[in-house]
Order: sequence, then structure tokens, then C-alpha cells
Amino acid sequence: MMDFLNYAINGLLLGQVYALLALGFVVIYRASKVFNFAQGELMLLGAYTVWSLSLGANLPPWLAIPVAFVAALAYGWLIERLFFSRLVGESVFSMVMVTIGLVILIRGVVLVIWGAADRQFPALLPTMPVIVGEVILPTSMLIGAGITLALTLSLWYFFNRTRAGLALTAVAEDPCTAISLGIAVKRAVTLAWMLGACIATIGAVILLNGRSLNVLSADVALAALPVALLAGLESIGGLMLAGAIVGIIQSLVAAYIDPKLGGSASSIVPFVFMLFILVVRPTGLFGWRNIERV
Repeated sequence: MMDFLNYAINGLLLGQVYALLALGFVVIYRASKVFNFAQGELMLLGAYTVWSLSLGANLPPWLAIPVAFVAALAYGWLIERLFFSRLVGESVFSMVMVTIGLVILIRGVVLVIWGAADRQFPALLPTMPVIVGEVILPTSMLIGAGITLALTLSLWYFFNRTRAGLALTAVAEDPCTAISLGIAVKRAVTLAWMLGACIATIGAVILLNGRSLNVLSADVALAALPVALLAGLESIGGLMLAGAIVGIIQSLVAAYIDPKLGGSASSIVPFVFMLFILVVRPTGLFGWRNIERV
């Protein structure tokens, strides 16, 4: 029973990191109706930036992390200015295809600048676990869950209770109407991409803490895709619940089913959820349903 509790709690914490990464998807979608397939690559850029500042430039963590966030803001601004500022009002398909192109472009840039060799990501968070009775909890994941909760509450308030957040939502729903109302559409979308890049960098610091870093590290963000879809692409508050569901089930499958199958069935759990949700409830658990009157 204690083993089950350990697996479940650790799965819950892992799910909250997935929810944190999924926040990046939702923030950009709420502002532009674009599902950003390059969110993992934004995390990769943030991770290599943190590595360069911490181990390459030997900056202390208290300085390296804020500078990395400033760099992430610059990445988000540059990507939006170069690729999406000219696509305002264009079809969603066109924007999605651009994000797929970004996946290839950013990975290529990372390979050119940092190479393909594995690197040790700096341990910026404590590596010693927290032990409560017989329950062993990774400290970095605990910190990540706390950050996820704080960001979720902050972004929920931002999008639902502030003029800037409501403006972002209006831009996504109808850019032409938003422009006619005097909303700076390009500025709103730029802000969303800058937020998405910062969230990706936070996820990199938590998830890669003391671990190996390479180009394939971006693939971990794929596990956050099903979490975003399960919660609903417009839902911020539902991400923590969706992350908990996916993380706990994935952890239990890894503990009890993988050894019997001799494989890695747990790695496909998030994508089983994704397919199930897309078939049964495409809007997710808490997503908005669009009702059209004719």
C-alpha cells in the first residue's frame, strides 16, 4: 500500500509539471487560437540558455535564472515578430503549419550553436528528496507543483479579471473586431508568445534539474499536449486536474504494468488520453463550446 501511495504522489507531482508546460500551450492559444507545436522547442531554447549562463558563463543561479527569463522574453518577441505578426487574420491552418516549421528551425539552430552532444543540466534546485514517513518526494517536483499552482492562479486572474487578459481573449476570438475596438492585436499576440517562452523556460529548470540535456529533451513537452487537450485549450484552471489524472495513471502504469510487459507502456499513456479526448469530447473537460446560430 505504501508503494502505491509513493507512485501515486510522485505521479501527481509529475502531472503538475506537465500542467506547467501545458500552460504555455494554453496561453498562446487563448491569445491567437494557434496550437503551438513548437512549445517543446521553446523549452529547449530556454534550457540551453540556462546551461550557457550557469555552466558556460559561470553565473550564480540567482543571476543566471533571471537573465535566462529575459532571454526567453526576447525569444518569444522575436518569434512573433518574424513569423506571426504578418499572419494576423490568416487561417489557423497557416499558423499551425508555421509552428511545425519552427520545430525544425529551432532544433536546427540548437544543433548549430550547441551541438548534438549530451550535456549535464545544472542542478539549480535541491536534489535531495523530501521524506515524509515512508513517502519520498523529489524536491524539484514539489517546487514545480508550487510554481504551477501560483502560475495557474495568476494566469487565471489575468485572463478573466484584467483588461489586458480579456483583450488577449478578444483578439483570439475575432482579430478584425478587436482591431475595430482599438485593441492592439499585434501587441497582444506578442505578449502571449513572450509569456509562453517564459513558462517553457520555467518548465526546463524544473524538469531537467540535474539531468541530461540534448535536442531530444524537447520531446518531453509532447506529454503536455494531452494534458492541455484533456483540460480544454481555453481552460487554465483545469490544467492541474488534467495533469494529475495523466501523471498518476502514467506513474501507476510504469510501476505495475511496464515490468510485466517488459516494455514502456507508460510512455503512451498521455497519447491514449489525447486520442480518447479528441474522439469523445474534443473541447476537453473544461473547454469552451462554440455555439453557432444560423
